[in-house]
Amino acid sequence: SDTYEKDLTKYAGQEIEFVISEYNPKRRRYIGDRKQLIVAKKAELQKELFEKIKEGDIVEGVVKNVTDFGAFIDLGGADGLLHISEMSWGRVEHPKKVFKVGDKLKVLIKEINGNKIALSLKFDDANPWKNAAEKYAVGNVVTGKVARMTDFGAFVELEPGVDALLHVSQIAKEHIEKPSDVLSVGDEVTAKVVDFNEADHKISLSVKALTAPETVEAEEESDADVVSVDIDAVIAAEAENSEK
Repeated sequence: SDTYEKDLTKYAGQEIEFVISEYNPKRRRYIGDRKQLIVAKKAELQKELFEKIKEGDIVEGVVKNVTDFGAFIDLGGADGLLHISEMSWGRVEHPKKVFKVGDKLKVLIKEINGNKIALSLKFDDANPWKNAAEKYAVGNVVTGKVARMTDFGAFVELEPGVDALLHVSQIAKEHIEKPSDVLSVGDEVTAKVVDFNEADHKISLSVKALTAPETVEAEEESDADVVSVDIDAVIAAEAENSEK
């Protein structure tokens, strides 16, 4: 083989082709080489594959190996890498939880660089950001689940592939030191969209904004009254001084 074979018993009874690499009739010894035939056949299949595929094509393949960072897909002549970041529009915790060796799947050829093929399962028709501008427009009230926490805020999953940042300063009206003081992964959160950046796929949320407008209006009215009283007092005082 062209790879290390630990178990040779699987070849028992098989009829195979090989190249005779050594022939010694006196010692009644024949040594064969099958590897070069396999390598040559793969090179031929690889050439045929690269001649017919291009970036953007959707092709069928078989999962050959699964690692921590992705899965290698046999496309019939060459292997392509399906990176963990390209396995879904949503988050994938570990490739082995999604795929196993032997699985058949259709993949998108994202990039061809020399003999390297980058694959993706992020098909455009399933892109959750397609209608995001309407669903998550600034001012909309949305609900999602806390997906992960940081010291500066919580990331809320609005739908698979669409996460929004709920900054620590926007979690509540009162001051909060750390998001983990009031939130946990899996908590459902309802908040208002305060910023939407489609180009960078960034959304900012605020729970504070759901109640803040009333509070702000009340504070503004209160401040206006105070200012009005102060001005009137100043005018009256000036008038009195003028009369004197």
